[in-house]
Amino acid sequence: MAQATVGRPRPRTAVTGLGLVTPAGIGVEANVDRVWSGRPTADRTAELDGLPVDFSCRVPGFDPVALLGRRTAWRMDRASQLAVQAARLAVADAGLDPAVWDGARVAVVVGTSLGGWNTVEREHGAFLADGSAMVSPLLMVMGPVNMTAGYIAMDLKALGPNQVVSTACASGNTAIGYARMLLETGACDVAIAGGTEAAMSPTAMASLARAGALSKRLDDPRGASRPFDADRDGFVAGEGAALLVLERLEDARARGARTRALIAGFGASADGHHASAPDPTGSGAERAIRAALADADLGPQDVAHVNAHGTSTPLNDVTEARTIRRVFGDGPAVTSTKGVVGHLLGAAGAAEAAYTVLAVERGEVPPTANLGRQDPEIEVDVVAGEARPIKPLAAVNNSFGFGGQNAVVVVTPA
Repeated sequence: MAQATVGRPRPRTAVTGLGLVTPAGIGVEANVDRVWSGRPTADRTAELDGLPVDFSCRVPGFDPVALLGRRTAWRMDRASQLAVQAARLAVADAGLDPAVWDGARVAVVVGTSLGGWNTVEREHGAFLADGSAMVSPLLMVMGPVNMTAGYIAMDLKALGPNQVVSTACASGNTAIGYARMLLETGACDVAIAGGTEAAMSPTAMASLARAGALSKRLDDPRGASRPFDADRDGFVAGEGAALLVLERLEDARARGARTRALIAGFGASADGHHASAPDPTGSGAERAIRAALADADLGPQDVAHVNAHGTSTPLNDVTEARTIRRVFGDGPAVTSTKGVVGHLLGAAGAAEAAYTVLAVERGEVPPTANLGRQDPEIEVDVVAGEARPIKPLAAVNNSFGFGGQNAVVVVTPA
């Protein structure tokens, strides 16, 4: 593998592998089938019985013992379990073999918002109920947010730069942007980047419900996540992990790898406005979008598709739509895949980046599920009903998080 050197042209970043473990299924094919057909995944969740909102989007059929082995799975929080499996799938999809690669040249950058929240909550409950003798000694290697990146390194012998970034619901996009920087500076030759989240605990969900963030459509969970719809009333929380394998394009071509698409630009900003509400002017989001386009050396006219943050909340969807229209006019086809998989919190940006890569690769945008009547205040071209073909141009993936943190990725055809 070639290392970047001073004076060389800025290298292009290829996406050579995708690993998806989401409510739409495990693996790329399962996700394409569910997301591109627009079939929502939200359902009643036993762990949330008795709460004001008792449904969420969970990964179906995920058996960590069967997939990872008992000794590996039992010492990980579910967020790490999902991520390790997604990383394995991404590396296999890229045609790479950890048994023979130079692990010191492989970086891991994972985004997460809450890390091992479930483990912390469980062990805190044990402490309150039965005292310190019942707290697991594994708590401190399961709960901290850094452990997911560490476990991926252990599992795949990825021994280069290893870190976790946390920018709330923008974490996955932020991780991809930072991993791309590592490749460009020559700090690594392969980067495993994306996000994970599995914090659907009673306490976390009770807090989001009390804050008014979650949909209260208790009689219709499957119809609850409805981005850009006039009747939306909040998001549906979900869990999942999405990891991408990134390489310099010249390295990918040299080894004969398939390139699904290119990560051509990254932009980030802060609203500096409110702890949870977006800046109603959309100025922070707009700065991130324009920065990502400038980084890609592209203009708004070069973009055919926007995968919107599209949370299904009243404030976000209107603010984001106005920002998209201000930057792009009425040109690009807009979608929000949260209608199918819900809001994956710290993993949302990474999963949606993967869906954006697939949209560019397939030349087809998935529909926004549950969009029956578009809010008249949302004056953008939202794809609904069925998938839509697009021109072979760039696509933009928006991610915005609590704290006013924004991260945008630009994807172009290979």
